[in-house]
Amino acid sequence: MSKNIFQNIPKPSINEFFEELVSKDGVKIERIVSYGHTTTEFDWYDQESDEWVILLKGEAVVSFEDESDVRLKAGDFINIAAHKKHRVSWTRPNEESIWLAVHY
Repeated sequence: MSKNIFQNIPKPSINEFFEELVSKDGVKIERIVSYGHTTTEFDWYDQESDEWVILLKGEAVVSFEDESDVRLKAGDFINIAAHKKHRVSWTRPNEESIWLAVHY
C-alpha cells in the first residue's frame, strides 16, 4: 500500500505536527508540518542521534547555537550531527512547510 507525503496535511494549529512514518533498528523517519512555527528562542534541540532533514515544501531557517543561520527552500537538505544544538528560527507563516527528517 502506498501513501503520498503531500496528502492528509493537517490544518494549521497552535502546535507543529510530527508524524512518525517508520522506525526500525535505531532509524526513525518522520514528516513534520510547520505553519510559521519556530522553536522558542531559548530552547535548543540537542539530540542523541544524527539527523538528515530535507525541506520538501515551503521555506525555513535553522539556527545553530554557535554558527550562522541556514536558510532552506524546497529541495534543500542538511545533516545535523548528534548533540549539535539547533533550533528552527523561522518558517513561512500562513503556508505549510513540509519536512522529511531521518534520525539515525
